[in-house]
Amino acid sequence: MTDVHVVHEPSRLRYRASIDGQAAGFAEYILTDELIVFTHTEVDRRFEGKGVGSAIARFALDDVRDEGRRKVMPLCPFIKGWIGRHREYVPMVYGIPDSTATD
Repeated sequence: MTDVHVVHEPSRLRYRASIDGQAAGFAEYILTDELIVFTHTEVDRRFEGKGVGSAIARFALDDVRDEGRRKVMPLCPFIKGWIGRHREYVPMVYGIPDSTATD
């Protein structure tokens, strides 16, 4: 399997993936004080089917969770679908009750 390297580029409001030094894809977002809104994810056709989108989604969502300040609003269909297949990230989604909260 090819190693996908993902980095956060906060100055460009995106997470970027590369394979062997070549740009492979990115996920763009908008920030508010309380939310990170994922708006668009794109994978270069040369790298489709190599796990680039999944690597970006996992890295970005783990980064947001580690920061601990914002909820996620996945407007991007790819990120939304990825969260749907990886249910452990659902509590991070805006409008979903936090499973760690108590009544």
